[in-house]
Amino acid sequence: MAETTQRVLRLLGLLEARTTWQAHELATRLEVTERTVRRDVTRLRQLGYPVEAARGLDGGYRLGAGRRLPPLLLDDDEAVALVACLRMGALSGTDDVGEAALRALTKLDQLLPPRLHSLVAAVDGATRALPRNRPAVDLHLLQQLATAQRDHMLVRFDYRKPTGEVSSREVEPVRLMTQGEHWWGLDP
Repeated sequence: MAETTQRVLRLLGLLEARTTWQAHELATRLEVTERTVRRDVTRLRQLGYPVEAARGLDGGYRLGAGRRLPPLLLDDDEAVALVACLRMGALSGTDDVGEAALRALTKLDQLLPPRLHSLVAAVDGATRALPRNRPAVDLHLLQQLATAQRDHMLVRFDYRKPTGEVSSREVEPVRLMTQGEHWWGLDP
C-alpha cells in the first residue's frame, strides 16, 4: 500500500510540474503500465484532485483548476519551509498577515507527523526573529489591489506629499511589489 501511495504522490507531482502529460509518458516516468496510470488518476480524483483527460494527439492528463480544495500533500522539505515562512510572517507583525499566518501555523502544527514536528521544533528553537517595526499590511486592501491589477481597474486613493499636502490619485495598478516588509503598487 505504501508503494501505491508514493506512486500516486509522484503522479500528482508530475501533473503539477507540467501542463499536459500523455499516459505513456507518465507510465514511463512512474515505471508502471498505462492501465496503472489510469487507476492512479482515478485515485487522485477520488481524493478531490481535478485531473482532466483529453483525447487525441494533443490529449493527455492535466491537473485542472481546483473545483474544490483537495487535501494538501507536502513533502518533508515543503512542510518545513512552509512552517518556517509562516513563523516569520506570524512574528513579523500584529497585522492581518501576521494574524492569518499564526492561524495557519496553528492548524499546520496540529497536522505535522511526529518526525517533522520535532524537526520543525528544532528549527524554531534554534532561530529568533529580531524585533521590527514594519508598516502594518492590510490583507483586505492587498487583495483589493491585486484584484484591481488583475481586472485592469482604476484605484483611487489619497496621497500625502513629503510637504504634508494631501492630493487624490487615480491609477491602474500594474504590479504589486514587495521588498523586505514594504509593499508598493506600481502604475505605468
